[in-house]
Amino acid sequence: MTRDAAALIEFRDVDLAFGDHLVLGKLTFEIRRGEIVCVVGPSGCGKTTALRVAAGLIAPTGGEVAFAGAPVKGPRRDVAVVFQDYSKALLPWRTAAGNVSLALEAMATPRGEREARIAELLKRVGLLPYAQKYPAQMSGGMQQRLQIARCLAQEPAALMMDEPFGALDALTRQSLQDEMLEIARATGATIFFVTHDLEEAIYLGDRVIGLKPHPGRIGIELKISLPRPRDQVATRESPEFLRLRRKLYDFIHFTEAGGDR
Repeated sequence: MTRDAAALIEFRDVDLAFGDHLVLGKLTFEIRRGEIVCVVGPSGCGKTTALRVAAGLIAPTGGEVAFAGAPVKGPRRDVAVVFQDYSKALLPWRTAAGNVSLALEAMATPRGEREARIAELLKRVGLLPYAQKYPAQMSGGMQQRLQIARCLAQEPAALMMDEPFGALDALTRQSLQDEMLEIARATGATIFFVTHDLEEAIYLGDRVIGLKPHPGRIGIELKISLPRPRDQVATRESPEFLRLRRKLYDFIHFTEAGGDR
């Protein structure tokens, strides 16, 4: 995918404090249009907090986040958030089609246009045959696909994904990783992806940012030049993938041991 050099999301010396506890400190980085940036780091480093600030769900206590050049003042329709806990993100009394329809209703999409749009979105995530199923009748992977379809209904410029595959088994996780990469390719969406999984970050990302804790700030930033499309076996076995994994592992291990570099 061709990457636009212009930044879509910019963290500008962002501080975030809860009382006397500084969670993020002078956090500064940018995400370019169409780019997939994965954020990793030890527990407590502020990964999810940074994502919530970028999505306008939390206001920074210092600095600012800009979206397309304008300060983020709250949630935006062109920014969709995919949460890890898909079971709570979906409405259990609505079918798969009804959950996707919710986003279209919020956008005031004409009723006559909704059915075709819902079918298109469910087909994109492989759920068209399950349109009339309820979330409780679907597996965890299917529920997460449904949450993604509902987010895509917003036609977002950016997807904020907070460990969206963390609760899934390994095979389902890998399948959804590949589906997400295809969605990114097809839609051109910019993706801010938080994960604890170092291999997942390398596999998905154009860049990986590692945060140091207390307060959360950038400790390492890696450009991922692995060729696309990526392959779950060949990509992960490549010498460059293994080199990047070792570099991230060393950073996390050193940071968790209390190192500062």
